[in-house]
Amino acid sequence: MEQLEGTKRIVIESVKPEINCGRFPAKRTVGEELIVTADVFADGHDEVKATLLYRHSRRRKWTEVPMTFLGNDRWQGAFTPDAMGRYEYTIEGRVDHFYSWQKGLKKKFEANQDITVELQIGAQLMEAAAENAKPGQQKRLRKWAEQLRNSQSHAEDVAFATGPDVSDLMEACCDKQNVSTYNKILQLDVERQKALFSAWYEFFPRSAAQEAGKHGTFKDCERLLPRIAEMGFDTIYLPPIHPIGHAFRKGKNNSVTSEPGEPGSPWAIGAETGGHDAVLPELGTLDEFREFVQKAREHGLEIALDFAIQCSPDHPYVKEHPQWFKWRPDGTVQYAENPPKKYQDVLPVNFETEDWQNLWLELKRVLMHWIQQGVFVFRVDNPHTKAFSFWEWVIGEIHKQYPQVIFLSEAFTRPRVMERLAKIGFTQSYTYFTWRNSAQEIRQYMEELTQSELREYFRPNFWPNTPDILPYALQEGGEAAHITRVVMAATLSSNYGLYGPVYEFGINQAVPGKEEYYDSEKYEVKHWDWGKLTKIREVITLINKIRQVNPALQTTWNIAFGECENQAILCYAKWSSDFKNKIFVVVNLDPHQTQSGWVKAPLWKLKMPADKQYLVHDLLTERKYTWTGEFNYVELRPHEMPVHVFRIEEASEGMGHDNLDDNWLPNEHHTNE
Repeated sequence: MEQLEGTKRIVIESVKPEINCGRFPAKRTVGEELIVTADVFADGHDEVKATLLYRHSRRRKWTEVPMTFLGNDRWQGAFTPDAMGRYEYTIEGRVDHFYSWQKGLKKKFEANQDITVELQIGAQLMEAAAENAKPGQQKRLRKWAEQLRNSQSHAEDVAFATGPDVSDLMEACCDKQNVSTYNKILQLDVERQKALFSAWYEFFPRSAAQEAGKHGTFKDCERLLPRIAEMGFDTIYLPPIHPIGHAFRKGKNNSVTSEPGEPGSPWAIGAETGGHDAVLPELGTLDEFREFVQKAREHGLEIALDFAIQCSPDHPYVKEHPQWFKWRPDGTVQYAENPPKKYQDVLPVNFETEDWQNLWLELKRVLMHWIQQGVFVFRVDNPHTKAFSFWEWVIGEIHKQYPQVIFLSEAFTRPRVMERLAKIGFTQSYTYFTWRNSAQEIRQYMEELTQSELREYFRPNFWPNTPDILPYALQEGGEAAHITRVVMAATLSSNYGLYGPVYEFGINQAVPGKEEYYDSEKYEVKHWDWGKLTKIREVITLINKIRQVNPALQTTWNIAFGECENQAILCYAKWSSDFKNKIFVVVNLDPHQTQSGWVKAPLWKLKMPADKQYLVHDLLTERKYTWTGEFNYVELRPHEMPVHVFRIEEASEGMGHDNLDDNWLPNEHHTNE
């Protein structure tokens, strides 16, 4: 019994966010609010108070935030982190004897009961609080206690004793002896704002040469920086830039044999000129790479490198550390397989090696090497095929020194595996967006990402294509599908990326029956007309500019779907935290046919009246229309513009609009005139 805390009556449970019973941290970015909720209650009828405590791990002192009662024993508090790194938070609860007394006093007075003794009880509480108070506060509390003991006017003293001055000072001087603290200190990882809002552009540097038949270099890549910056991207992701192996080198279209001069796959890493810490000689030198990184920074761009833990048979690791690979009974090393596919040019690393500690340290060294070259963003290839424990360790180690480093998980795999990678430290994650096509599929997936516990730790990054994936939607939908898919990626998620320039060129010839590009750039050097202008490129540039000036599109979490009886039309609203910026997106999911219908905007979510006029400004076409109430008619022609990105603006007298009367009929006017 001596170990029991019999005077502590508070129960604290159902705390959120609490990831895996506190095993993993929640995630936020600098300036992004964390809302914490919990059930906090006690036995009996006494009033309860709850407090949220938080601190940065480098600080000793806790900051206290009073929590707000939501009803049914549920409490809510929030704080906004102002620095990168690990934060801690927990919850305290206590019985508020003085507030309980205040409520009882008021009820008895209003019931015309004698409150003489009640006032004396209040005086005792004030005198007890004075013991914990500062000298100036002690004087006030004792004076007030004397006033209650010698009450001349019960009405005046009740009003005084339940007023804000008394309440605030008693709260400040409350006795915390019997405060109950939640039995866990929970954690929050705070990263830079780019973790929440970014636009990625992937291209192969070897295809950057101006002259056909030439291999691109880092100097050629510098020439492309203004183009990519003008399109509105902030991150350039490069496939592996390391030496490529010769043994079992793949040829065009993933042929198992290569012709002389064929470059092979960049993911077959390692040759006689080096491994993961070297650059392909045809691209240039390490010094030239550093210059490229600096030039990119001058254009507002960061370089993201591919961290692919795999080796060609020619990688120096194979000779220097054979214990890091699996060897078959016939004396050959095990190459990568995904039956019926065979990747003879790639050897997976064996994370069950008894020499795992040296393996881990070497891989950390590789990351640190590239960080020292100015790289602070990594796209990690197939992390789900490597040990979870390694990722948790290495990301934690890197973040101790460089909390600004971002890790993007390229793991198109089972949901629980993707979730685990996010929990153990990956900043962002590839998703199933690539294969979500119908309005119902997209809505369900977005609600899963934003309205479940995933929201607390899993940051999606939407990619409509990759060098490995040409989805059927793009194969079959042509230009219209490329426009709708990139606009949805850029507006549903605040992190998105694409593989170019094939995307803006609308290239969609696939290997028959597969979601793979025919004549894939993975296996050959391409020569692109980088100056080519297309409608897709124009829309990409526009949507990136729209994202940059509309805070509603700079977070994934604020989204509400509208309604339309036509299932070929998807619509959704997004808004800024202060509701000053409101976006409503309407998409025709049919890339071939005009689709129309009455869309219902979720005005209640936008804190807008349901019966008033307002202006919708299409940021893609610069047209403006007057809408009234929740239901309004739209008609989208895929070969003109298959999507609206409306900014909702307040109605005003004499409000202008394009081509439309205030009261218009669907058969007479449509929004794509």
